[in-house]
Amino acid sequence: MKNRLVLSFLVAALLTSCATVRNPVTGEYERTVMDERTELAEGQKAHQEVLKEYRALDNPAVQAYVNSIGQKLAKASQRADLEWHFTVLDSPEINAFALPGGYVYVTRGILAYLNDEAELAGVIGHEIGHVTARHASQRATRQQAAGVGVLLANVLGAVLESKGYGGAGDLTNQVSQITAAGYIASYSRGQESQSDQLGAEYLAKNNYDSARMIDVIEMLKNQEAFAADMAKKEGRTAPPRANWLASHPSSEKRLEDIRQTALLNHNPRADTGRERYLQAINGIFFGEGREEGVTRGQQFFHEPLGFALTAPPGWRIQNSSSDLTVINGAGDAALVMRTVPAKADATHAEIVQKLFNPVNGRTSQTTINGFAATNFVGTARVQANGQPGSQAGTQSVDATIITGPEQQHYLFMHMAKNAAILQRERGTMLAAEKTFRALSDKDRALAKPWRIKVVTFPAGGFAQLGKRAPASLPNAEAQLRLINGAYPDGTVKAGSLVKGVE
Repeated sequence: MKNRLVLSFLVAALLTSCATVRNPVTGEYERTVMDERTELAEGQKAHQEVLKEYRALDNPAVQAYVNSIGQKLAKASQRADLEWHFTVLDSPEINAFALPGGYVYVTRGILAYLNDEAELAGVIGHEIGHVTARHASQRATRQQAAGVGVLLANVLGAVLESKGYGGAGDLTNQVSQITAAGYIASYSRGQESQSDQLGAEYLAKNNYDSARMIDVIEMLKNQEAFAADMAKKEGRTAPPRANWLASHPSSEKRLEDIRQTALLNHNPRADTGRERYLQAINGIFFGEGREEGVTRGQQFFHEPLGFALTAPPGWRIQNSSSDLTVINGAGDAALVMRTVPAKADATHAEIVQKLFNPVNGRTSQTTINGFAATNFVGTARVQANGQPGSQAGTQSVDATIITGPEQQHYLFMHMAKNAAILQRERGTMLAAEKTFRALSDKDRALAKPWRIKVVTFPAGGFAQLGKRAPASLPNAEAQLRLINGAYPDGTVKAGSLVKGVE
């Protein structure tokens, strides 16, 4: 999962004594556990870890476009002398974050929902502000008394603002640990406000209308409203804020604050760069990409790995780059699937031993759609943090191993909030496992990812635009309104360029 960054390289830096540095923004001297030399070194190392968790988007034109905007904004900052790096990550998450030392990231997911170059500049400028004001170093210093483990989460796991609510179903110790890291991660209101102010300043210096930052916050609010509306429509609880929404709250108070800040440099005649922006993002994936597999209703298709899976009625699919989780309607039980990092010729018995180091248990063998499968129910030795393989304690395990196409092994974990719920839902989970199958020709056609397509807004409005979208796109009209900044009932002039989905 994306919450499991390997951050051991930060320990030495966080154990060093405090230094005194001059803040580039305020000009004041402050005590810190990360002087500039350490900040640069750790940022560079952390950048490599980010690229292990997220792939950089394989689109040189988009990368160059975003980098060009970032570089000119950075030149207007208080740390223009840094070697700045701007990277688009191949993730559908609506996210942007920064690392110490001049590393800024935006996802293709957030690109799909921004509407012009000025809005993108607002997002990037805000993240540059976090770096120039040394917010990560400030947070690490304030948390020093909490111990290295907390600092580890704060400096990187937390600076990666995406780590607030990642994870499948919030059912495992891993997820609870991440939520804690995300809580530590949240920037203070003062830091958010300062980054808003700095971002507005950088925009104005580059002839962007700083008031477009207001539209970015409105976009976040619309995301929250859309998620709540869809949850209500489907009869489920609205999800918690995720990713950028968690660490950049779009409350009315923040919206009012940013209005006051952004309007100080309001320039209504400034170029929005809308056509340049739409041209740049035309054709990028929308939603899940090929490498992570795609969800189509109750179906999941992974074309590179060659398998498909069907979720039970009333259950929903939650997909990430390393986990596939199928969650029941109540949200208290889940089937978590991941690949097994083992040799292709390993037996299922060897995999069980390696993953769980079992104290006791029973196994049963079967075949699922022609693939060998083994179910294991027993007690595993676990570490104190809940991971298999240590002598620190024991934990009940209910899991299935399936050897799928190309001899790739898959682990299916049966998880629930308590034993009674697991017993109640176990049969449904086993039935879901039995839908694991090799992709058919029909499946491969459905496994095609969606893409953003820039089109002329039709006279029939979003209803007509929605009819042109793929049949597999849920709530097409509402989603098209959302990606075009017109949710829930905004208007767009016929003949304007807008984002469609194909």
